[in-house]
Amino acid sequence: MPKGSKPPLATPPHTARDWLQLHLVILAWGFTAILGKLISLPPVEVVVWRTALAVVGLAIFARMKGATLRIPAHVIVKLMGIGVLVGAHWMLFFLSVRLSNVSVCMAALPTIMLWCTLIEPLVERGRRISLLELGMGALMVGAVWLIFSVEFSHWAGFAAGLAAAFTGAVFAVLNKVLVARQHYAVVSCYQMAGASVFSIVVLPFFADKGAWLHWPSGDDVLYLLVLSQVCTVGAYAAYMDVLRRMSVFTINVAYNLEPVYGIVLAALFFGNTEQMSAGFYIGAGIILGAVVTLPWLQRVRRRKRAGFGEMAGM
Repeated sequence: MPKGSKPPLATPPHTARDWLQLHLVILAWGFTAILGKLISLPPVEVVVWRTALAVVGLAIFARMKGATLRIPAHVIVKLMGIGVLVGAHWMLFFLSVRLSNVSVCMAALPTIMLWCTLIEPLVERGRRISLLELGMGALMVGAVWLIFSVEFSHWAGFAAGLAAAFTGAVFAVLNKVLVARQHYAVVSCYQMAGASVFSIVVLPFFADKGAWLHWPSGDDVLYLLVLSQVCTVGAYAAYMDVLRRMSVFTINVAYNLEPVYGIVLAALFFGNTEQMSAGFYIGAGIILGAVVTLPWLQRVRRRKRAGFGEMAGM
């Protein structure tokens, strides 16, 4: 190493416990679709209760962490506005599960990568669509067409899943660009509040006649508590904790296992109702393979470019 040069930054140290924590987080997020199927309330009402209960949990968690919820009004408006996209995403997510099944919903969600690739250049100046991302996108479009062709009876659920992926991608892009530098629990608390307000506003358009909002009863109470406090508040807090010790690349690659966990859990909970055709699994496998492979190919490309840059500077 040349004199005076700085050593390369080491990969954040992580242990087997960190890996276990990360996969428990991903498992909790995959379990969200299972709960969406088990809860008897309509999709919009599920979002109302999930977000409202999550706001309470996140506010308590923020106070426990010593983070203040008193932030500038314009920042609150911004966060709640982005939260509207979270509400729309979850409504479409649970609608997809109800219109088809968990497997179909989980097969559609990984297309969020394709949507991000198309949306980011429209928001971020200087960001261009690479040929690698374009090729992966074309592969995923072919896989989507395959799923539609072999499972046309589930077209409505799959379309809702694609729309959920689209709103999730818009949220991810805007969240990266617009969110203020606040404690993550505070950010999430106000975003959940925005999602809750939005879901309450649109609820009358989807509610049954004579019933604006049903009070959960029986098993639904337990399912909603698990959904809001374990799969939302707890999972996100654990995710942010492990992010301090693991690289973003490692976490993103592992995160792509969520559809796999979701489909396996669905098979365990719902049995034959989740059984699909061979063509569906081929299409879902292509989508998942593209999502998992892309980060590795991007890393290889960056290393090659860095290598060429070093050679040019000699």
